[in-house]
Amino acid sequence: MTHTEAGVTIELVEGNIVKQDDVDAVVNAANAQLRTGGGVAGAIHDAAGPGLTEETRPLAPIQPGEAVLSGGHELPNDYVIHVLGPVYGRDEPSDELLRACYENALDRAEENHIASVAFPAISTGAFGFPTKDAARIAGKTVLDRAPSLRVVTLIRFVLFDGAAFDAHREALSALRTREEQ
Repeated sequence: MTHTEAGVTIELVEGNIVKQDDVDAVVNAANAQLRTGGGVAGAIHDAAGPGLTEETRPLAPIQPGEAVLSGGHELPNDYVIHVLGPVYGRDEPSDELLRACYENALDRAEENHIASVAFPAISTGAFGFPTKDAARIAGKTVLDRAPSLRVVTLIRFVLFDGAAFDAHREALSALRTREEQ
């Protein structure tokens, strides 16, 4: 699914975040220490190699909603933007912290002249954020931010499975319909 908002292309794809060789940066759903782990963080660290851990060590710890930038190392991308999503039910206000992840990641991209960014479904795995709620927040955030973006021209959501893809498609469709009314 593809939608254009204020000159920014927003794509939804089902796939693997480390296989996005046509984007400048991938977003890591990181842990506070920016170390390898499970899910997205594990996949990105495995694909990027040990240099990623070495580079990010002095940047840690980060707080929920915060975003920091590193090189891509052995990934096919020039950059990794690391965000710490909220743990649902613990880090509050979780909606605002999740929104901040997307906003701050886009800020890092803008500041560093990164034109294309691929996001996973932040906080929906081990951090327990309900996928439909997370999809609505992600969609609304990128639609709201698109008019202010000057460098970023492509935002791709890379969704691990069909359920996450469907939740994001439904959320984006509902948000677009609401804006058109």
